[in-house]
Amino acid sequence: MTANTPSECPVESQNQNDSRTDQQLIAAINAGDVAAFEALYFRYRDWVVKLVYRFTGSEDLALDVMQETFLYFLRKFPGFRLTANLKTFLYPAVRNLTIAARRKAGRYQSTETEQVQLEQVPAADEPAGSGNDLAIALASLSEQHREVLLLRYVDGLNLAEIAEAADVPLGTVKSRLHNALEILRQDKRTRQFFEE
Repeated sequence: MTANTPSECPVESQNQNDSRTDQQLIAAINAGDVAAFEALYFRYRDWVVKLVYRFTGSEDLALDVMQETFLYFLRKFPGFRLTANLKTFLYPAVRNLTIAARRKAGRYQSTETEQVQLEQVPAADEPAGSGNDLAIALASLSEQHREVLLLRYVDGLNLAEIAEAADVPLGTVKSRLHNALEILRQDKRTRQFFEE
């Protein structure tokens, strides 16, 4: 992403380093503390932008969805109660807002986007172990498998949090994660990551 994205711009705010827990910040927001909302925004905005970028590959959509996500979150106050990890709460909103943004953007874009994506696929004679192998292998997974894998290993959610965020049973999460890892283990491009 470019250096101009909000996730990488220096911000002159003390809220960026607020040491209160998410629960304490939410209680403060419910009491009318605007600075507490800013602290949560700075704490999670980079994660939201990166998540949307993973879904779309578009910096512009990532920034738009990030704004929509925090507007959605702000509308929950006063009276919001956090009953899980904040990432677990935000994930379904980010996913749904991303789907809506992609759908809306798709109505206005030509097929140039598809052409760019095709041009980014490496040549078949690219040597094994290249930097794109993992990305290509991940892209070949189904959306459900990729989603669970990334939530677990990139976003650091535990299996129960993934089940809640993705709104699927815990057994389904376990199955999808197992299957995704098995597919990557069998793929010649990513087999090296599983060798001991």
